[in-house]
Amino acid sequence: MIARRSLGLLLLAGLLPAHAADLPAPAQPIVALNAALLAAMRAGAATPFATRAATLRPVVERVFDLPTILRNSVGAARWSGFAPAVQQELMEAFTRFTVASWTANFDSFNGERFEVRPELRQVGADSVVQSNIVPTTGTPTRLDYVMRDTGGTWKAVDVLVDGAISRVATQRSDFRSLLSGGDAAPLIAMLQSKAVALATGGKS
Repeated sequence: MIARRSLGLLLLAGLLPAHAADLPAPAQPIVALNAALLAAMRAGAATPFATRAATLRPVVERVFDLPTILRNSVGAARWSGFAPAVQQELMEAFTRFTVASWTANFDSFNGERFEVRPELRQVGADSVVQSNIVPTTGTPTRLDYVMRDTGGTWKAVDVLVDGAISRVATQRSDFRSLLSGGDAAPLIAMLQSKAVALATGGKS
């Protein structure tokens, strides 16, 4: 959970909307994520990619339950079959790729603003938070975050593009063929390659 003091500091810095502290607890991490993304967008290409990625990484790791997302993307049975050292290597490659993806896709600012709706949608024990990226003209982009209470801390376990397309389901489909032989090496290599490509101008 984002501390009230941290929210207050971000409010004073002008990075969060005035009503942020009044949003329900599952929405607060997404408000903080949006503030970090907006700061990265404003920094833009004038700031080296590595610097922007290093700034975003702790926010991404705090907001997202990356171990759960990776395990669900790989498949619980297959994940449990990997040795601990392989799991660690795969986790690091996946984290680098995830951070690089957010960094690459939020790399310029053209007057956009972020909205987080206060209404939550329940999916079992999870709460879904709706966020919109609103351009100065045109249609907003909707990103919904599936939030789970993990020991008193709300973390995102999936992102729904346009409110419906599961990022975890997409990754599971993408990863399936690479893991068909039971070896994690092809997936690790792909994630590492994509992270490098994103850092040099690619999009994901």
